[in-house]
Amino acid sequence: MTYQSHYFTEVRNAQANAYAPYSNFKVGAYLRTKDGKTYYGANVENAAYPMSICAERSSLVAAIADGYRPGDFESITVTVDADEPSSPCGSCRQVMKELCDDDMPVYMTNHHGDMIASTVNELLPLGFSGKDLN
Repeated sequence: MTYQSHYFTEVRNAQANAYAPYSNFKVGAYLRTKDGKTYYGANVENAAYPMSICAERSSLVAAIADGYRPGDFESITVTVDADEPSSPCGSCRQVMKELCDDDMPVYMTNHHGDMIASTVNELLPLGFSGKDLN
C-alpha cells in the first residue's frame, strides 16, 4: 500500500474534530483497514492531563470497538499543524505495536502536506507486544 493524496484530505478532516483547548496542538488520524473501511481519530484533551487521548489511539480504539482485530489494519496517516510532520508519541507507538503489523505504513504529515513514511517497527524497534507471548 502506498500513500494516496486523498489521505491528506481525510486526515485533515479528522483533525478538525480535535478538542485541544490546553495545548492548541490539534492532531488528526486516518486509519484504513485491510478491507477498505476507514476510521477517524482526533486528540481529545482533558484538564486532568493524563486522561487525554491521542488521535492515533482514538482511531484504533474505534476500529477495535467495531470488531476489527490486531493485524486488520492497512495504514494510518497522522497530521499536525506544525512546520514539520510529527511522530506518534510513545503510548501510541506501543498501541500500534500491539494492534498493527510491524510493517504497517505510518504516514506523518503537517499542514503543508509534507509527508514522512515509516512503519510501526521503524517507530518502535525491538518493541514488546502480545505477539511476543506466543
